[in-house]
Amino acid sequence: MTLEPGEVAVYSGWDASADAWIAVIGETGDWGRRFVLDRPMLERCHGRGFARALDIGCGEGRFCRMLAAEGMATVGIDPTGALIEQARRLHPDGDYRVEAAEATSLPDAAFDLVVSYLSLIDIADLDAAIAEVHRLLRPGGSLLIANLQSFNTAAEPLGWSHEPDGSRRFSIDHYLEIRQRLTEWQGISICNWHRPMQSYMRALLDAGFELRHFAEPAPDPDCTGPKADRYRRVPNFLIMEWQKPLGAWRDNFDPRGSLLGETGRETDPVFPQALS
Repeated sequence: MTLEPGEVAVYSGWDASADAWIAVIGETGDWGRRFVLDRPMLERCHGRGFARALDIGCGEGRFCRMLAAEGMATVGIDPTGALIEQARRLHPDGDYRVEAAEATSLPDAAFDLVVSYLSLIDIADLDAAIAEVHRLLRPGGSLLIANLQSFNTAAEPLGWSHEPDGSRRFSIDHYLEIRQRLTEWQGISICNWHRPMQSYMRALLDAGFELRHFAEPAPDPDCTGPKADRYRRVPNFLIMEWQKPLGAWRDNFDPRGSLLGETGRETDPVFPQALS
């Protein structure tokens, strides 16, 4: 699958499920975001000097709003128009665009932080999306990922079972098989992707990223109950931070001393937007 800059890929189910998603997520997010992911994700962003951030697969813009509250200039992209419309309603001062992660219209080296908050599983061409993020990050910039564990996406339709003795077990199958999977809950019906962990690692390493942080977050300490217990037994999510090496500055300088982006367009090394 090849996309031109600004072209939007088809993500099965998201257009039809947008209203249900907005109703479930609301303005505060679902259980996993509120009680497992938000705190460690924001900790990776806070006080790091990030000035300009891109959220790929931003949905209704919730994490963009959280990053904006941290003082960052944010851009959110998502291929689902209804979700971008909701993001614009909730954050009129934000910059939200209907674009696919695999090929954007954004300039080279424009961001020092790119976030994928539970969106890689919805992207059909993972290699293209990771390469695009590498292009969009300035050297030394970070790609912060929250994703479903690969053993979690391999659990469908198994997952948690009720055993005859009353206990519960978590089962997976066909772990190494890359495949689309149908996921349905609370009126949402979408097809996303199962990939083994090696697929994500290979794509990120082949693109030239360097791993800086890896975590499998448990629910917040004050979060209790059966659901929290299951998340502690089988952590649903992982968090990774990958860095575009600083050495890319040297690779991208031309003899005149200006910075060239990965497409050869001249950019501003202080605030790397494409120069007109």
